[in-house]
Amino acid sequence: MLLNDKIALVTGGGRGLGQTLSLALARAGADVVLTGRSLEPLEKTKAEVEALGRRAMAVSMDIADAQSVQQGAEQILSQVGRVDILVNNAAIGGPSGPLWALDPAEWQETIDTNLTGVFLCCRVFLPAMLERKSGSIIIIGSMTGKRPLLNRTPYAASKIALVGLARTLAWETGPYGIRVNVISPGPMEGDRLKWVFETQAKEQGLTVEAARQRMASASPLNQFVSTEHVAQTAIFLASDLAGSITGEDINVSAGIAMY
Repeated sequence: MLLNDKIALVTGGGRGLGQTLSLALARAGADVVLTGRSLEPLEKTKAEVEALGRRAMAVSMDIADAQSVQQGAEQILSQVGRVDILVNNAAIGGPSGPLWALDPAEWQETIDTNLTGVFLCCRVFLPAMLERKSGSIIIIGSMTGKRPLLNRTPYAASKIALVGLARTLAWETGPYGIRVNVISPGPMEGDRLKWVFETQAKEQGLTVEAARQRMASASPLNQFVSTEHVAQTAIFLASDLAGSITGEDINVSAGIAMY
């Protein structure tokens, strides 16, 4: 129970990695606040967290909208009092195509969600952490922030920017006992990865299986990443075991990215 009686907030907590993160935090002893644009998947995950014996709260919040984030934070803090662990997980894949063919609106939507959304969430939940002089902020980045992914410039740009945000924020908050770290997963099994393979196959004249095997072969383990492995890394970073770790960008990529 590394996180016994801590309160964790997971953005995008209703599906995929967010769901895995939420359940792993609960198993580690934390109560969990789940946020996302749609309440239905949040309520499902909330029930699963409660089945593990932890308290849970589901709040509709669009991280790309400053007013929505502010209202969500006010609701959360008025009901649970504090957030000890902030897991910035919510993100979108963004458009696929060469940069010169992209719609500026799609570029902006990707940046607003994947980068500005993290800024907005940190901005509203940090003041209480600063006052208590404790807290852990975890940002889910991507190995695509450091290793090119063809035709995905908006996504790649948003993810590498998170590393700069985290390293600078670690300096700003370190004197208050707050740690800030990035986890950069490799390709994770799930719907988003399936979409990547289907898109690559269509754009490059490959079969979906060929696109899948090409990416898997870039791993020394010849595998993709388990969401559970990413979640367990987050548990470690949120716990006192990682008390001397801040400003880091940690790969969980099955060896595809080693830098």
